Amino acid sequence: MPAGTIYALSSGNPPAAIAVVRISGAEASGALTSLAGRLPKPRRASLVALRDPSTGDLLDNALALFFPGPRSATGEDAAELHLHGGRSVVRAVLAALAEMPGLREAEPGEFTRRAFENGRIDLAEAEGLADLLLAETESQRRAALALAGGALSRAVEAWQHALLSLAARLEAVLDFADEGDVEEEQSFIDGAALKTLTVEIQATLDRPASERLRDGIRVVIAGPPNSGKSSLLNWLAGRQAAITSAIAGTTRDLVEAPTAIGGTAFLLIDTAGLRDSGDEIESIGVERARATLAGADLILWLGDPNECPDPPRAINVRSMADLRSDSPGPDVDISVSSETGQGMDELVHLLITRSRALLPINGEVAINLRHRSALAGCLSHLRDAGGSSDPVLASESLRQARIALDSITGRAGVEDMLDALFSRFCIGK
Repeated sequence: MPAGTIYALSSGNPPAAIAVVRISGAEASGALTSLAGRLPKPRRASLVALRDPSTGDLLDNALALFFPGPRSATGEDAAELHLHGGRSVVRAVLAALAEMPGLREAEPGEFTRRAFENGRIDLAEAEGLADLLLAETESQRRAALALAGGALSRAVEAWQHALLSLAARLEAVLDFADEGDVEEEQSFIDGAALKTLTVEIQATLDRPASERLRDGIRVVIAGPPNSGKSSLLNWLAGRQAAITSAIAGTTRDLVEAPTAIGGTAFLLIDTAGLRDSGDEIESIGVERARATLAGADLILWLGDPNECPDPPRAINVRSMADLRSDSPGPDVDISVSSETGQGMDELVHLLITRSRALLPINGEVAINLRHRSALAGCLSHLRDAGGSSDPVLASESLRQARIALDSITGRAGVEDMLDALFSRFCIGK
């Protein structure tokens, strides 16, 4: 990524009450002085008259702040201009900055990337910021804040300290065993400390994956034709996402409806009615429905409970309760009506309750696929170290375990994914 001093609008698109323009780099102080005629005291908001350096025209009366590096968000000299949020004001200030030598418009995520490269945040915290920008539900927001706030980074730091202690003991064996400084009967690796470390990392790996927070709990609505699947999806989604009809086999393909229920993201999936059909198109839909069931987190089964394809993951729903006079059987979890709303609040409560076991617990850091891969690699190397009879090989396994942990915070082996991560940010972030 190119160097130089960067600038960008960091708030929402105008018009707005306030627009924030950020500047970061070696020329930040000079750019601010050129616009305001003076450099404000560090970290103190000052009311200044911003003027075009080339014409002297007044651009805006604004608040200006200056943050000398390295104690700034990016780790280098940085400035902020809090402008009136009209389009013409923002356009004029950005145009004035564009004319200054050494300044250029920032690329997506470049402010955050500079913060990472200058050691102000680590890679896990940057991922948390990216998740926070995309958070749409309360559970996503809480998990992103925990990651951005360093919850995982602090755990990794503690594990690194434990690994260094194990490595130091092992180095003592390798370096001084021949000199008699280390007792012969002493094991070359601390088994108790190694076990404690592996148990802690394994416990973190065993937590539910964070991808469900981002992508939503996959809830597949399944059952025979004309069992009310599409109507149920529409009610839960709060919109007409699927076509409903009295004609059997109306739904022939998957219908997906992302929604938030109780602050949790769900992906509702309507499927073709499960039956043997001579219609080629409907048969394809039925096969897709069966394949989708295999990847479901939860299943809302609207058929005979005895025919449920996966009882442990299913909620047996007796649909169209307003049209039925018979009593629900003992295996039915809940009776509902999409027409009258009967039982729907109870179904929502049941969905939320069942989803809790599939999601990270509030207050615990949620780890993504990249983190899980690194932790799994670390565990594998730790087990190799514990099972080795050769202290040299055990030492190398501990070194590889440290490298795996370093990849979580960005200290090693992450160059290939940096561009992909920071491109998820907006221009001014």
